Amino acid sequence: MLQCNGIVLRTIKYGETSVISDIFTEEKGLLTFIGGSVRTARARMPFNLFQAMTVVDLVAYYKENHQGMHRLKELRAAEIYQSIPFDVRRGAVALFMAEVCRKCIHEGETNPELFAFIREYLLTLDRTSEPIANLHLHFLVHLGTHLGFQPEDRTENNTFLDLKEGAYVPQKPPGPHLDLEESRQFAFFQEIDVSACHQLKLSQKERKDLLLGLLRFYQLHVPGFEGVNTPEVLNMVLG
Repeated sequence: MLQCNGIVLRTIKYGETSVISDIFTEEKGLLTFIGGSVRTARARMPFNLFQAMTVVDLVAYYKENHQGMHRLKELRAAEIYQSIPFDVRRGAVALFMAEVCRKCIHEGETNPELFAFIREYLLTLDRTSEPIANLHLHFLVHLGTHLGFQPEDRTENNTFLDLKEGAYVPQKPPGPHLDLEESRQFAFFQEIDVSACHQLKLSQKERKDLLLGLLRFYQLHVPGFEGVNTPEVLNMVLG
């Protein structure tokens, strides 16, 4: 039996009343669970708990080294969101984070530090009173640290971020890179806490261009990282 906290990354309907859910657990990493009879009026595990980026407390029938699905016994909310379910902008950011995490986190990788990192961002997204338009950019910059490809700090001599090498270089590289201003923006997010990420003023185009650069960065460094479906919706909603 497994009892721990988890973060729901993706859920699909299965059969008439069940679901299959990918949940990043604090103790065992990413696991796939089946939840039975959750789409009924009297479900013990309400369907709304299976929404992407819900932080849950779960109890499941778990077999070590089992590569298939594990059956959920109980599921409860570990964090009660105040804003994400009711604010379309915060909800869009949460969905974007979920999609990126699902593409970056692989089964069998236990990482409590990454779990705590994602949970912190979700609570900030839910509860901050500051603007959130830059939060997903800050998240991408710092998620790379936990995935092993965060560049060293930008210096006076090394000013362009070479996306393929994952390092700042003194001259514009021939391959994929961020331009001078985008590299400065990346470095700004590197140096500050998430609570201050709103302090960098970006136009809609600047925010969109930096996001595209960051997603290219991930494509170059995360095996199997394919196109993310949510950026256009995110850009439209955040404005």
